[in-house]
Amino acid sequence: MIRVMAMTKQQELLKDLKLADLETLDKEWYWVDFDNPDEYEIQLLDSYFHFHPLAIEDCLHLLQRPKVDHYGDIHFFVLHSIDPGTLHVNEVNVFLGPDFAVTFHFHPSFEIDDAWKHCPFPAEHAARGHLFAVYFVMDKLVDQYFPAVYELEDTLLDMEIGSGHLASQTDMNDIFNIRSRLLRLRKTVVPMRDLLYRIISMGEIPGMKELAAFFHDVYDHLLKQSETIEASREMTADLRDSFMSYNSNRMNLIMKTLTVITTIFMPLTFIAGIYGMNFVNMPELQWQWGYFAVLGVMLLVGFSMYAWFRRKGWFE
Repeated sequence: MIRVMAMTKQQELLKDLKLADLETLDKEWYWVDFDNPDEYEIQLLDSYFHFHPLAIEDCLHLLQRPKVDHYGDIHFFVLHSIDPGTLHVNEVNVFLGPDFAVTFHFHPSFEIDDAWKHCPFPAEHAARGHLFAVYFVMDKLVDQYFPAVYELEDTLLDMEIGSGHLASQTDMNDIFNIRSRLLRLRKTVVPMRDLLYRIISMGEIPGMKELAAFFHDVYDHLLKQSETIEASREMTADLRDSFMSYNSNRMNLIMKTLTVITTIFMPLTFIAGIYGMNFVNMPELQWQWGYFAVLGVMLLVGFSMYAWFRRKGWFE
């Protein structure tokens, strides 16, 4: 599906146009949206707009890294949208020309629909409405990153504050799952942050100076998101180390307890082993009180060793 809107030189916004209408229209700027285009509509990128073949190739070969390429006076952007629930990434492509913007995407885009609905934009930006449309789409895309970033941060805070320490392998599996989701977010947020920095600083896009404050606002959001992601990744590392330290300490306590028990039973086993040898000339075997005496000695040795280990603090 193709949607077309245009702003005339008389400051009249026209929507629901066709591409053919642009030929005769006295337009200030226009915006064309390719929403899940078919083969014929895809061909229009070349036959009607004459975009660079490499840019068209990037539109068709998903999933590209967020970036900006310049082909003469045409600026090509690869942007990412994120589903806050699943963190599934979709690509949104934008062509920005001297007096037009073309958006291209194979999946439904709430952000573009919202920008389309809110057009016309502020009157002071009427002459650069196509550039403001690109800003609006970027802003909406970046705002959709916040729920996922904050949800993961809150989950980590709950795990750290609520439990005090990690006590099960399930907790560790959750940590690794969160860390994996953070890495997926980082693969989108950091390149988008670098992209906005290039857009702001390169000075190659006409009209950018007038709208620099708006794009700076989007860049600030991306900075905040990237810092939150890095802080969350450090938190996962801290929780992972705490889990490993807790388990290591717990294992040491268990091994210490088993060692004490084994040490106590070593002399008892030795005594039992001696009197378990069925030699004929063993006087104690013929003694009436031999059995009770050996048991008493074994109890005395065991209790003495237990008392000595406890005094040394081995049971603390």
